[in-house]
Amino acid sequence: MDDRQPNDGLKGLYNATGWTLRQFAQEVNKVATERGRPTHYQRPSMHQWLDGHLPKAEVRPLILEALARRLQRPVTHAEAGFPAPAPVFAPAHGSREASTVEGLLDLGRQDMDPSRRSVIGASLFSAALAIPGWQDVVGRMEAVRSGGAQRIGTAEVDSVVAVTDRLSDLDDQFGGRYARPMAAAFLVNVVAPYLKASAPEDVRRAMMSAASFLCYLTGWMAVDEGLHGVAQQYYVKGLELAGASHDHLTYCHIMRGMSVQSVDLRHGPTAVKWADAASEASPAAGPRMAAFMSGQQAHSYAVAGERHNALSSIRKTEVSMSRADSQARTFGGYSAATLAYHTAQVRYELGDVAGSVESLQLHFRLREPTNESHRSGMRFTSMLAERQLALGHLDAACATWHGVLDDYPSIQSGQVDKHVREMARLIRPHTRNPTARDLHERARLVAPALFDGTRPR
Repeated sequence: MDDRQPNDGLKGLYNATGWTLRQFAQEVNKVATERGRPTHYQRPSMHQWLDGHLPKAEVRPLILEALARRLQRPVTHAEAGFPAPAPVFAPAHGSREASTVEGLLDLGRQDMDPSRRSVIGASLFSAALAIPGWQDVVGRMEAVRSGGAQRIGTAEVDSVVAVTDRLSDLDDQFGGRYARPMAAAFLVNVVAPYLKASAPEDVRRAMMSAASFLCYLTGWMAVDEGLHGVAQQYYVKGLELAGASHDHLTYCHIMRGMSVQSVDLRHGPTAVKWADAASEASPAAGPRMAAFMSGQQAHSYAVAGERHNALSSIRKTEVSMSRADSQARTFGGYSAATLAYHTAQVRYELGDVAGSVESLQLHFRLREPTNESHRSGMRFTSMLAERQLALGHLDAACATWHGVLDDYPSIQSGQVDKHVREMARLIRPHTRNPTARDLHERARLVAPALFDGTRPR
């Protein structure tokens, strides 16, 4: 006789969503696909879970994340009637709450270890992630107090800044899969010991600020690989270090980066929340910094379907850029080309595909090849081709995509892989056309791993 009891916790959460069983299954499958491990659950599985059948351990986080996104708040295992999960990281020094530095060491070591990267890579992007506010983290110097014998000075800070710049260049040129293992190793082997070292107060703050931006960059690389849960962990560590060092600009930069990540994942409300938080927390700054923030707000509002706010924000960005004089010593390097890109994204999200193509073409006319990311150029070129095809301009789209394939062998980027895979899917129905067929055959030669599934997704 089956004495299984219904899962009242899960049932209560499900009832609060207003979903049908079919919608519940679709949302769980969506989270799984986002993680890179698609599932195909249907109504019967949802009914079984509500009836008390325990989902597989690897599926429970997917369920919790789907519920959290709908309810706009974190949902715990206990609340959903699931047993507590085994910890991914061992507590540092026996403490239940690791310090900022110890937590960063745990994260970096897991990221460096090839045998553990599949574990850390399984972590999920959280739309309901609790982000430390500026007032919560500012001045938390005790998180990185040392007592160690090593002493550092400005030379060590300068070295961290220089290496971070070089890692950023490598990421821009070759993609996150090449650069991120180096960034994680540098964090663990060099930067974390510096954070524990003795130093004058101004040097300590400068080192934490440098480490904060390195965390942001490492998270940005993880986004490029499609490891969105990992990226969030790096971002949160970066926020903690930015607050501890009183580095307001980097704190806002990271918050904006989290909005960019959410936009890429099509989580409009989450993108808006973090773009607004970044803008509200940003200190008084010049017009280019204001454009850096409002441009991202415009894109976020557009993805969230907030037409009026999107158009208002992009107009605000245009006004700010008209007042900006020089890019020298400006934060974020926001340029006229970046504004054209954001305008293209807003126009596309609001249904103006032709206008989006026009703005993307303007972006490339304004783009300075020596100062721009090679990877972003390939991504934006792919977007242009996809939208040209959506307008029915097959020959133009194929010509644009050939430009992407020209550079594809030089890049190791999950985001670029995704675009090339999408190109193959979109062009396949047109292969009776000689131009489209030539493109498809060339893609199979240039990117065979994307067709046989051996290249990392």
